[in-house]
Amino acid sequence: MYNFMMRELTKDPRAKGLIFDIDGTICDTMPVHFIAWRETAAEQGIEFTTELFLEVTGIPALQTSEYLKDKFKGDFDVVEFTRLKEERFELNMHKAKPIEPVIKIIRENKGKLPMACGTGGSQYLAWKTLEIAGVRDCFDHVVAAEDVINHKPFPDTFLKAAELIGVEPSDCEVFEDGELGLQAATTAGMMCVDVKPYYEVTIGQEL
Repeated sequence: MYNFMMRELTKDPRAKGLIFDIDGTICDTMPVHFIAWRETAAEQGIEFTTELFLEVTGIPALQTSEYLKDKFKGDFDVVEFTRLKEERFELNMHKAKPIEPVIKIIRENKGKLPMACGTGGSQYLAWKTLEIAGVRDCFDHVVAAEDVINHKPFPDTFLKAAELIGVEPSDCEVFEDGELGLQAATTAGMMCVDVKPYYEVTIGQEL
């Protein structure tokens, strides 16, 4: 779902540790997530638009479900709603492709710099996504939704990742595609790069 541009993504030479978001940064799962949300929401009479998706990108699934229920005055169980959405996502996540400019950074720095992932997704789906992207063996640490109380745009996810790899926040560089994640990295006092300019996002297209 992404057409990669001929622009090279590089890391900051000052970085002593690297932290990566996963969805939309390491792997092009965003179209898969979008369709899963759209289909699940439609069952409740909710039109899940691209604009709405961009608004909630980076927010854990359960909190997104709660947001949708409140926004649209829905009458559904948020836990079951979330389960159905995540089930749909998992059924189709094999269609996602690695985001090569970011994969290149990961592979170039494997064994050279400590690296971790910080995601709003679950541990289970995070590791499965890394496996699909072919970089599971590059990471020992993933900070996921269940590991922190305050999620992006709060800095907790990235601060915990920095702690796990033993690098001061100011010496970490974060690779992100979401506005909430970029805010989180900035609040954490980390170097950060928005990876979206390095590929063409086509969230609204069918898989």
